[in-house]
Amino acid sequence: MTTNLLDFDLDGLAAFCEGLGEKRFRATQLFRWIHQRGAHDFGQMSDLAKSLREKLKDRACITGLPVLTEQASADGTVKWLFDVGGGNAVEAVFIPEDDRGTLCVSSQAGCAVGCRFCSTGHQGFSRNLTTGEILAQLWYAEHHLRQRLGRSDRVISNVVMMGMGEPLQNYGALVPALRVMLDDHGYGLSRRRVTVSTSGVVPMMDRLALDCPVALAVSLHAPNDALRDHLVPLNRKYPLEELLQTCIRYLDHAPRDFITFEYCMLDGVNDQPEHAQQLIRLVRSHAQGKVWCKFNLIPFNPFPESGLLRSPLQRVSEFAKLLSDAGIVTTVRKTRGDDIDAACGQLAGDVKDRTRAAERMARRRTIEIKPV
Repeated sequence: MTTNLLDFDLDGLAAFCEGLGEKRFRATQLFRWIHQRGAHDFGQMSDLAKSLREKLKDRACITGLPVLTEQASADGTVKWLFDVGGGNAVEAVFIPEDDRGTLCVSSQAGCAVGCRFCSTGHQGFSRNLTTGEILAQLWYAEHHLRQRLGRSDRVISNVVMMGMGEPLQNYGALVPALRVMLDDHGYGLSRRRVTVSTSGVVPMMDRLALDCPVALAVSLHAPNDALRDHLVPLNRKYPLEELLQTCIRYLDHAPRDFITFEYCMLDGVNDQPEHAQQLIRLVRSHAQGKVWCKFNLIPFNPFPESGLLRSPLQRVSEFAKLLSDAGIVTTVRKTRGDDIDAACGQLAGDVKDRTRAAERMARRRTIEIKPV
């Protein structure tokens, strides 16, 4: 059985090469061929010794994920559906803008967190992706887009772990993938241009701060525990007070950074002026009067199973103004790719659920959510 080299960060690849009797600099050369040039054929790697290429041909491979479908939005957004085997498929989305190209990457086939407003959660959960499966999305998108656009320079400048899954519940595979994204011999991305989004897995947030403190986005979505318990079930295990204290500790390891709080605007649920005032008090009580975060207000992208509606634009604008007037940096996310179901919260892929999510979600929909 051959080893897929997409599963390794540079240290892991060096250890693999040492097992073949090769020095570390060979691993660096190989790493560059894979990630910077997108090579998948060892015969292409002209500066590697022929003896090493022969060893690799017998013992290793560079295998991406089969692409099941590709869809392009009217706004330029591109969504790929990748086959990860076992009847499961995951989605990745490329979002082009004037000053950046952002790739939204999946970390799991499905998601076990089950947030009320997220289509992925309604699909249930099958399994974690491997490091190679996480990186294969970036590897394919970067080099496929270069070829399509006729470019030799980098196309993807930002990576957000905001696709299918809760990244911090797949920590062991996530961190090596992040290291490849940051490595100068890999994709060479700034750590401020690689973002991990989490619903609030507190112990893993603390570990990430020590192991690989990239930009952090926290899916907040509610200003109090009673409401967040309904919208983000993980809150029952890690309530707001514990989550906010963890955010402060995270910034101790990234003092020039800030936390992005993602807040999905749900009509009549979490979008009232009193919710904005609660958020202001929440931030001030945990930041000693300093603004150490920003809010990203996300228009909800409805899907039938949710039983929820998008907040009117006027209400979103008024909500944003209340936060901004209080001195909190606040943005409203543009909706991109919604015509191909590629917008925030819409990624569902195709998952063989092992968690009976549809049944659980149906029970939860019978509970009326009222503003708290």
